[in-house]
This record gives sequence, C-alpha cells and structure tokens, in this order.
Amino acid sequence: MPILVQEPDLFPSDLLDLPETGCETDRQWWVVHTRSRQEKLLARELSGQGVAHYVPQYENRTQSPSGRRRVSYVPLFPGYAFVYGNDEDRFRTLDCRATSKLLPVGDGERLTYELRQIRQLILSGQSLTPEEYLQPGTKVRIKSGPLRMIEGQIVQRRSGDRLLVAVDYLQKGVSVELGSAEIELL
Repeated sequence: MPILVQEPDLFPSDLLDLPETGCETDRQWWVVHTRSRQEKLLARELSGQGVAHYVPQYENRTQSPSGRRRVSYVPLFPGYAFVYGNDEDRFRTLDCRATSKLLPVGDGERLTYELRQIRQLILSGQSLTPEEYLQPGTKVRIKSGPLRMIEGQIVQRRSGDRLLVAVDYLQKGVSVELGSAEIELL
C-alpha cells in the first residue's frame, strides 16, 4: 500500500501529445529549479493555476527495518520540473513558493521528444533507476515490446546491460534493464 497516493504528474494530461508542444509559438519550455523537496507542491500549485507542466515521478519500493513494505512516488529528477507556457505562465510559476528559479530551454522540440520517451518508460511499468551522470555509450533503438521505438544508450552495470534515456538539458536520465529486447544500432 502506498504511503501517499500518486498525484498527477502531467497537466494537462495530453501535454506531451499536443502537436504544437515544443514548436515555435508564443509558448516555450522552461526548466524550473524547485526548492528542496517541493516538486509535488509546485505541481499542485501550477495545476490550480492552469499552468501546463510535467513533474516525472516513478514508483519507489522500500522495506523498513521491521520488514514492512512501502511504496512511494518520487520525482525522477529531484529539484526539477518542466513548465510549458507563455510569459504569463512564467510569471505565475515564479510566484509559486516552491520555485527557486526558471531556466529557458533553447530546443523545445528536443526536450519534448526526450520527455515523451521518459513518460513512455514510466508508463511501461518497468523498474527504473535514476542516473545522475551521463556516460557515453552505444546509441540504440528498441525494436519490440513495451519499450518499442525508445532511443537511448547502452550502459553496462554489474546487474547487466541497461538502456539509458537522457534529458540532455539536465544531464540526467533514467535507465531500465534491457533484458531480451531486440535492439538496433543508430
């Protein structure tokens, strides 16, 4: 049983599917650096104000020393959120008490593409591992299964090969076990 129920991480729910997201319009992507451990508070405040945003979260399972299993939903990129809007939305975001600073994203189309891949990984139900520092690796694309068409890099860990999907702007990413997935080189 979760400690807290999962909160919506995407507003509106079709934000990453909108055709104009990331394209040249009066709206653009902003990376929000939040105050410590305030990502979900920011998401609640932005939803209440109608500001489009994405705060990727993943399911984290732990076990207490007494053996009790706990499930929590943790931000995938601690300290960061993504806002898509115009200048008015930017000012609303800056007014939120959870916001530390806003950074404009130069290549909105690329960020949209990377966030779509991250969202697909989260929705696949696979066990995810946040990756703090990106390493160079072989670029591949998954050809089949629930992760079909996701592009990333192969990284080697003691537990086996993993697929690393990155958000280049943050220089962070998430990895998932490759298993027996069919891959093709890019």
